[in-house]
Amino acid sequence: MGLDNPIHVALLVVLLLLVFGAKRIPEIGRSLGGGLREFKQSINGEHPADSQEQQKPTLNAGNPQAPAQAPAQTSSVVQGEPAATDQR
Repeated sequence: MGLDNPIHVALLVVLLLLVFGAKRIPEIGRSLGGGLREFKQSINGEHPADSQEQQKPTLNAGNPQAPAQAPAQTSSVVQGEPAATDQR
């Protein structure tokens, strides 16, 4: 007896819908997927920080780009009004 019969699969799906509801099943699937992914990483000895470093884009050696410059600071003094001074 296994899940090779389509009626068994349909019965299992209906039972899951009744127990958990249609909104909860995708959340359960995501959490199971995340748990399996973490388990696989722990077995392989990988760390999440290692995989994030690999995903970061690197500069092309043939086309280096200059770092972005910070915008120049502008004065907050409105023209026509005297600047506020600190008088103590």
